[in-house]
Amino acid sequence: MPAKFICLRSCLLIVALVIVLSAVPVGALEIREPVWTGAFYPADPAALIATIDSYREKAASTVFEIPPGAYLRALIMPHAGYQYSGLTAAHAGKVLSRGGFPKVVLLGPDHRVGFRNGAISSATFYRTPLGLVKLHPEAIDLLRQGNLFRSVPASDRAEHSLEVVLPFLQRFLGSFELVPIVLGPTDPVAVAAAIEPHLNRRTLLVVSSDLSHYLPYDKAVAYDRQTIEQLQALDAAGLAAGNNRACGREALLTLLDLAIRHHWRPLLLHYYNSGDATGERERVVGYAAFAFYEMENSMGMEKSDKIGDVQGQYLVQLARQTISERLRRPVDRQQAVNLDQALRLPVFQEKRGVFVTLHEKGQLRGCIGSLSGYRSIVDGVRENSINAAFNDYRFGPVTDDELAILEIEVSILTEPRTLEYEGADQLLARLRPGVDGVIIRQGGASATFLPQVWEQLPEPADFLNHLCRKAGLSPQEWRRGGLEVQTYQVQYFVEEK
Repeated sequence: MPAKFICLRSCLLIVALVIVLSAVPVGALEIREPVWTGAFYPADPAALIATIDSYREKAASTVFEIPPGAYLRALIMPHAGYQYSGLTAAHAGKVLSRGGFPKVVLLGPDHRVGFRNGAISSATFYRTPLGLVKLHPEAIDLLRQGNLFRSVPASDRAEHSLEVVLPFLQRFLGSFELVPIVLGPTDPVAVAAAIEPHLNRRTLLVVSSDLSHYLPYDKAVAYDRQTIEQLQALDAAGLAAGNNRACGREALLTLLDLAIRHHWRPLLLHYYNSGDATGERERVVGYAAFAFYEMENSMGMEKSDKIGDVQGQYLVQLARQTISERLRRPVDRQQAVNLDQALRLPVFQEKRGVFVTLHEKGQLRGCIGSLSGYRSIVDGVRENSINAAFNDYRFGPVTDDELAILEIEVSILTEPRTLEYEGADQLLARLRPGVDGVIIRQGGASATFLPQVWEQLPEPADFLNHLCRKAGLSPQEWRRGGLEVQTYQVQYFVEEK
């Protein structure tokens, strides 16, 4: 390579390095050192491992049933001194495996400083006696999002709620990258909406929280039993209204908001309090460990309700055959007999909502369906194939010449469920782009969009604007409140040619 090109390349590398370094936040090259070693947990690595392993051995005798076909999405773990809460925290080891989650989003409460919203460390690593935990780049991404999160160095220097949980996660998971968030008073729905894009099945959400504080033993047990029942019922309103229920209430409410919207199922792993650990029952602190699972029906479709891809193609074939017969086109008799036999399967006799959608050269050509299952899937496909092709008022009837170029899609719906929300911001946060079909109603006006519409309108606000317009309402009507909103999910099948 000519020398002048080498020189130019070197200059470009230097410029790029300067740009990258200038983009790194102040303090991002620092290590967040442990603060509470020797107080909450052992400072010596060998002693720390032995302590965690001894609690894990004791936890092995606890019996609970993990739901079949479930995916672990979140944990609740306590953060007190290990002599008090270590046994409860160690129950996480019964549901975690090394290498299971490359990324952990860890939420805990502020005990030490006093600030609103969230604090995210700008350090590059957290250190514990078990080694360094690298911060995930998404921690910096969240720091750059508006006013919800910021760096609070004083929290780094003092807070224990995240630090105390980390050695358990290191021991049980091995290597992972961390998004550490300490929460003061905040809007849990806003926090949930901010972290939701950073969650997937390879990300573990961990909430660090103790339960009631400094109550007599019997009263603490009664309080904690109510809190556990609220968590099991995903009762965010009840948890938010109670006093002295949990020090990590904002983090717990954030988790509940996500669990409600994604249909995660909570499983109590262990309950204990400091009185059980020490025998001192005058002033105790409660601890619980929970696992939250995403089920096979987390997209709103029960496994038993799902239709296989091959079966889905039978429905698309039925739609084309129905339109062909209406156009008086010849139909292969043997194919028709075979299709009729295939459609006698019990799954096709279930009463479900059905939509049939027609496209022509990528453009909508007709779409009509029923939201509720008042007739069988087979009858719904037949009826709505005719309606989409010949009775959609937005288009003229499909002609004989168009039949060959029609693209046919059949959607099978779950039963719509009412979406509870308070205000426009919560409505936006609770919709699941790409997953939820949405129905809106106000007075005599109503409209729906299938989940497939998110492909054209990926932003929830735009989605709702267009849906309100479709219903004959002002595009901004959803911002004013008063809309009844329901959601449903679909399986849809596109014709294979």
